[in-house]
Amino acid sequence: MTYPVHFRKKILAKLEQGMTFQEAAAKFELSPTTIQRWKKKLEPKTTHDYKPRKLHDDLILQDVKDYPHDFQYQRAIRLNCSKSGIQKALKRLGIAQKKK
Repeated sequence: MTYPVHFRKKILAKLEQGMTFQEAAAKFELSPTTIQRWKKKLEPKTTHDYKPRKLHDDLILQDVKDYPHDFQYQRAIRLNCSKSGIQKALKRLGIAQKKK
């Protein structure tokens, strides 16, 4: 979880008033490196900049179409990946399967 922007601005304002990075880090219980990073870029990152690497959407969709009642571990064996990879791919595609 990230610190809110108003908190970051408060600490950076203290630096402009003459407080050192070490003093601010000790007072607010932060790492000096964190404060230096905030000085370079105030806004927190909100997204990841990577795409899924191993499982393509069309592979998952075709597997779900071919084997609609299989468990995730069975899909993982077939597609040569982990169960968590299957779980993330299904979630990304909005596929939720309930067992009967």
